[in-house]
Amino acid sequence: MPSVTETLLSWGIEPVACTRFCEQPNINNVGGPKDPDLDAIEGLNPDLVVVDCEENRLEDYQSLIGRGVDVEALHVVCIGDVDPEMRRLATRLGVDWSQALSPQRARRDVKAFVPIWRRPWMTIGADTYGASLLSHLGIDVLFSDMDDPYPTIGEQQLADTEIDVVLAPTEPYPFSERHIGMLKSIAPAVLVDGQDLFWWGTRTSAAIDRLDQHLTAAIDGG
Repeated sequence: MPSVTETLLSWGIEPVACTRFCEQPNINNVGGPKDPDLDAIEGLNPDLVVVDCEENRLEDYQSLIGRGVDVEALHVVCIGDVDPEMRRLATRLGVDWSQALSPQRARRDVKAFVPIWRRPWMTIGADTYGASLLSHLGIDVLFSDMDDPYPTIGEQQLADTEIDVVLAPTEPYPFSERHIGMLKSIAPAVLVDGQDLFWWGTRTSAAIDRLDQHLTAAIDGG
């Protein structure tokens, strides 16, 4: 998990391995969250493996436990989960954890479509960290009330919905400046840092401040 790897490094703890999505080329990678190399993980003889209930598969967790590997499973689906889960992990590792959450912002009266994929369009539901962070920033995330953490949205749904702004994160789909013209056919479009929106842990409070400043400049007119 990129969030965990980044947090561990900020605590002065370098993992013996991480996923290929953690953006740490100097650390050995053992696959992705959905396709970890369990033999390689076991062979590293780690003191602790940290997984995430949202990103990692239950069968891989159970397999590692069955191999006698000590595994800590974190579960972060909203910004309110960050502090207790980080405290729990810090306790396991003998690290002091203390971070005050950046305060909640006033409602912006802005309805945003937040695409995380295209062909088909997908977005984030209310029970996700990204949606909770945007809500903390006063943004109403459209389609988040659907009965799916990552709803698929049809073209007609988009056409029939009043959208104030498209907030296009740079991951998991790599939206960039070259997509802005296409996104503007839906509504005014703004790129946002996908890591600040979706990675949690030691970056959370500063990420809230950075995204707030960016949204204030891009949506609220500075």
